Amino acid sequence: MAEIEDRWLSVDEICKYLGVSSDTVYRWIDRFGMPAHRMGRLWKFKRDQVDAWVEAGGASADSSKEDVGKDSKK
Repeated sequence: MAEIEDRWLSVDEICKYLGVSSDTVYRWIDRFGMPAHRMGRLWKFKRDQVDAWVEAGGASADSSKEDVGKDSKK
């Protein structure tokens, strides 16, 4: 049973798990280093890696850095 729990998740599955759209997931991979692995044309995810990324701040930590840069330009 542990094999099933530790399987690779698809984009649709990780979207459902996190409650976000696929556009958001692709943006997080590209801009914020979301842990994802390319397998041919498909992206796959390990739930424990994504959980650790989210708990470490994930996209929220990087988006706050972008906001700081925007404020300094004013």
